[in-house]
Amino acid sequence: MAELAPSRIEVRDLTLMYGHDTVLDALSLPVPAGKVTVLAGPNGCGKSTLLRAIRRLHQGQRGQILLDGVDIGALGAKDLARQIGLLAQSPSAPPDMSVEELVRLGRYPHQAMLQPWSEKDGAAVNRAMVGTGVDTLKHRRIGSLSGGQLQRAWIAMVLAQETDIICLDEPVNHLDMAHQLDCLDLVAKLNREAGRTIVLVLHDLNLAARYADQLVFVHEGRVRALGRPEELMTPELLAEVFEVDAAIMTDPVHGRPICIPRGRAKAKSVREIA
Repeated sequence: MAELAPSRIEVRDLTLMYGHDTVLDALSLPVPAGKVTVLAGPNGCGKSTLLRAIRRLHQGQRGQILLDGVDIGALGAKDLARQIGLLAQSPSAPPDMSVEELVRLGRYPHQAMLQPWSEKDGAAVNRAMVGTGVDTLKHRRIGSLSGGQLQRAWIAMVLAQETDIICLDEPVNHLDMAHQLDCLDLVAKLNREAGRTIVLVLHDLNLAARYADQLVFVHEGRVRALGRPEELMTPELLAEVFEVDAAIMTDPVHGRPICIPRGRAKAKSVREIA
């Protein structure tokens, strides 16, 4: 596949191990600027680890990650946090914290020891809450929120960070269908209207195909394939990567491919696929 746009992030031959277990195995991945990249793959394949490595929360044993051509290891912690925001899986905070207090935490990378809370900080927090629709909930305690409300509050915190790159690890996990669409429509809006570069981990292949500009199949710690959803959503690749026997159709509303699983399929080797 031709590159969608110049890459903001380049992962080059990244190997990352937990003890003796290799989680990422010489993995390489370009993340195009101003596009939505969705990482998909079976449980334990390394998707979440890759996202955390991009944010330098995990250190690889070999390889490098470049941000605009600069190794992220050369950047200060706050400098990196001003450029890449991350919402990890199942984040937690004290239940008696208010929504506004949670969102204000997103301004941490912009704070200095002797620098007071500024008008700019307040404006960023307000924009983030309005954009996610939690401004009317700002005095509510997060322990009192529904799952969808809480997830929007966490996304607001990431938006208040005002980064050009936003990484979201399974942001629709545990949400019902309506709130899944609300969340992903918000992400798509940030991409279209604000030009944000988005990297998402999603388990639902049909949602991944619907929202992705670049879809990435991660398998056994490596990028097995990447491209447009129309290129990757094939029965052969789904059988290899997900061990699923599936029919592929075109969504009559959005024109994107959709997967209809028929059952389990024996994984095929790369040689058999080729």
